[in-house]
Amino acid sequence: MVEVLSGHEGEVARRHEDGSLEGWQQAGKWFSYEGHAIFCRMGGMGEPLVLLHGFPTASWDWSRIWPMLAQQYRVLALDMLGFGFSDKPWNYAYSIEDQADLVQGWLEGLDLGRVHLLAHDYGCSVAQELLARDQEGRLPFVIGSVCFLNGALFPEVHNPLLIQRLLRSPLGGLISRGLTRRAFEVSFRRLFGSQNPPGRQDLEDFWQLLTYNNGRGILHHLIQFMEERRCHRNRWVGALQQARQPMRLVSGTADPVSGAAMARRYRELVPEADVVSIRNVGHYPHFESPWEVFSAYRDFRKLVGR
Repeated sequence: MVEVLSGHEGEVARRHEDGSLEGWQQAGKWFSYEGHAIFCRMGGMGEPLVLLHGFPTASWDWSRIWPMLAQQYRVLALDMLGFGFSDKPWNYAYSIEDQADLVQGWLEGLDLGRVHLLAHDYGCSVAQELLARDQEGRLPFVIGSVCFLNGALFPEVHNPLLIQRLLRSPLGGLISRGLTRRAFEVSFRRLFGSQNPPGRQDLEDFWQLLTYNNGRGILHHLIQFMEERRCHRNRWVGALQQARQPMRLVSGTADPVSGAAMARRYRELVPEADVVSIRNVGHYPHFESPWEVFSAYRDFRKLVGR
């Protein structure tokens, strides 16, 4: 159940300048999902465009491309349960299906009849589940189009980092609670292309979002989505193959986790595959090269006439 909240008391982010992480938080709102506070941002005008973030970060990932998108669309983003500024309950059965319930309930509560999806990483799996529900006639709104960014759409070619493998192991709880900032930064930097690595303040912001509300303690629960991708592979890949909506994959080819190999697999399995590759860009193309991603997305929407 989704319920609008009038306010939320939470930790205050540290940065204070315009365009800061604190500014992102202060411009947001919270609503309630199953008794848990969920952070969201909304802005712009036009057709609704829903942004779905990746693991282990949050809607802040979209901050660099947000002003461009908001000039043309009504942009909506949220921190899914367990991420960013949203609540992070420890004893909770996190799943992609539950996150899809969250997104579906949020959009239904906003009384939106038609939306477009722009999804990254973890959010791609949520988008695939929503597409499957659309094909089953289970959504109260229409999905007009879908654009994916560097997600593990096909688990057979996903190449997780060592830290991700460790979090999935029997030692995952210890690894999660004991994760140090240095270990996080070493692993996180590996996801980026060589030309646009995250700066010191970027890493501070991502670390703060990760650790907000004791986020380290649940990473081993959240990462079970990798097993979900394997279990639901036929359903979620089938959703891509049977999609009625226009779709595009924008791929940062320097991504070691879900880059060039994922794009090749997409071309192999998705009918009339529309793929835009961005060279020398890693796993976070919308953060590393926001103008290129915006251009690819804007051209996609012009191409499909939506």
